[in-house]
Amino acid sequence: MNRRVERPDLEAFYEAELSYVWNTLRRLGVPDGELEDVAHDVFQVALERLHSFDEARPLRPWIFGIALRIAARFRRRPGRGREIAAASPDAVDEGRRPDEAASAMQERAWVASAIQSLELDRRAVVILHDLDGQTMPEIAAALGLRLNTAYSRLRLGRADLVAALRRPQGVKR
Repeated sequence: MNRRVERPDLEAFYEAELSYVWNTLRRLGVPDGELEDVAHDVFQVALERLHSFDEARPLRPWIFGIALRIAARFRRRPGRGREIAAASPDAVDEGRRPDEAASAMQERAWVASAIQSLELDRRAVVILHDLDGQTMPEIAAALGLRLNTAYSRLRLGRADLVAALRRPQGVKR
């Protein structure tokens, strides 16, 4: 049974989850130039539905499910091609040599591109499990999947990711 969230602190909710939503949308293929608008849409839907959120469940998989549906809707808009989000620049690491920092940045961009190449349904499960550390039952519940389907998508997504990482950089499927 759902517990009702009484008068949530909306500002605290937004502040606590903005970075997560932003990174999730980027991982789901939303270009940097569109992140602000799409993140706004995620929070608008989340806030409309927050009254029915079951507090016994983890919040982030629930938010991820909303972000996934909105990112998918964004990608289906007319005029939207399959855009690959570039790796965002990171803060300068004073402890590394410039060549090490450049190499690490290239590796992050390569992995981000490989993740972007996954089918969205598989990418969602891989991100939630391998990057966000959610359990499979939480992921299945958040995405409205049977548990076996979630496990299958994780297995297939990982296989696709390994294949993408084994391809020479710059070569598309």
